[in-house]
Amino acid sequence: MTAGRRSLIGADNRRMLGKLVVVTAAMFGFGYALVPMYRSICEALGINVLSLSEQRIATGNWSGRASAGNTQVDSTRLITVEFDANARGPWDFKPAQRTVQVHPGQLMTVEYEFRNVQNRTMAAQAIPSYAPRQASPHFNKLECFCFSEWTLAPGESKRWPVSFVIDPKLPKDVTTITLSYTFFEVGGKVPQEPKGEVGT
Repeated sequence: MTAGRRSLIGADNRRMLGKLVVVTAAMFGFGYALVPMYRSICEALGINVLSLSEQRIATGNWSGRASAGNTQVDSTRLITVEFDANARGPWDFKPAQRTVQVHPGQLMTVEYEFRNVQNRTMAAQAIPSYAPRQASPHFNKLECFCFSEWTLAPGESKRWPVSFVIDPKLPKDVTTITLSYTFFEVGGKVPQEPKGEVGT
């Protein structure tokens, strides 16, 4: 191979190497440019997820725009919700608070307390009821211990949440709702109701 041809091949290789270096640098640059481009596009479209500031996360304002109030809440009405507990068996069962006031459409969470005072493990479940009856379809429970059957060891205590929303379509004449739970043992012997003394 002549010296001129070797020189020509070497020049071609150097040009090819130079082109590869430029292309590689351009690819890296484009990759780094994608991040701010992606963030800008997401912010413009209001679908930003990756570049949220801590303040947005803390306030729950995920879009980066001014947060609007919950339009489902009827702030012109207050409903009193009373909580009741009935236990068919030797255990303690009661609401942590007896009453709350809530706007229709507002999410509310309360708790019920339970303690198995028996010296044996038991399985139990609660059944809800509502008063007045017409409030029932408007009382929406999102989380409730009544959805499941529970097994409790002797002496075990539990606190269970009930999260609910009252439908704003609740009739206007209903201002008080009573949520009552009857807690009974599953598969166990339900004690008889206490009888009054005879002959007094």
